[in-house]
Amino acid sequence: MELRPNHTIYINNLNEKVKKEELKKSLYAIFSQFGQIMDIVALKTLKMRGQAFVIFKDINSATQALRSMQGFPFYDKPMRIAYSKTDSDAIAKMKGTYVERKKKERQEKVPKKPAPRPQAAAPAQIPPPQQQRMQQQPPPMMQQQMAPGGPTPGMGQPPQQMMPGMAQPSQPQPQAEQPPNNILFLTNLPEETTEMMLSMLFNQFPGFKEVRLVPGRHDIAFVEFDNEMQSGAARDALQGFKITPTHAMKISFAKK
Repeated sequence: MELRPNHTIYINNLNEKVKKEELKKSLYAIFSQFGQIMDIVALKTLKMRGQAFVIFKDINSATQALRSMQGFPFYDKPMRIAYSKTDSDAIAKMKGTYVERKKKERQEKVPKKPAPRPQAAAPAQIPPPQQQRMQQQPPPMMQQQMAPGGPTPGMGQPPQQMMPGMAQPSQPQPQAEQPPNNILFLTNLPEETTEMMLSMLFNQFPGFKEVRLVPGRHDIAFVEFDNEMQSGAARDALQGFKITPTHAMKISFAKK
């Protein structure tokens, strides 16, 4: 029975030898092209090995990912993708239908007799002279020290406002665009980037040949295509692609 479209897609037949963190990063790298990903769930328990859930913010993104990546060779195994049977917690909270899964709560016995209220008996215990002195004494007050002139200088202000005499940093000059080349030059890559991750990302474009990493440098790489038109199409499609949420990939033609 075909499941109805869902924000969450279920993936199985994944390579069980891949470590959990590497698996999640690789899934993010290939699926974030279809839309915003809210979460990726991949567990290494015996029951959940070789499986993962990718949660999209938009159902159309999930549908496009399912159709485009069905059977995609991921770590040498074709992925099998279907819609999830139920909404994830993140989507349920977004829809307002989330119900917290509560454990069995212990039922507390209600006391048969209510406890006597202490305030009823308190006035009778205080002698009249002492009670009179207490009424005459004003209650203590907490005084707050308010700093005149608004908020403390430096709080919530940019460094330029805190130190007006400080020289402004010079803006970097944009580099000249390189002429078209069948080899692309990638920069601003995260430390955990692997050849497999980049290969899966660029393999979807016609003419892809190979990825070459630079020994001793995790932040740059080269990707080769058959011709300049094919490399240009891949560059335009993946320019600014975020391999991780904090690293937007920069792509240019390599120098000839």
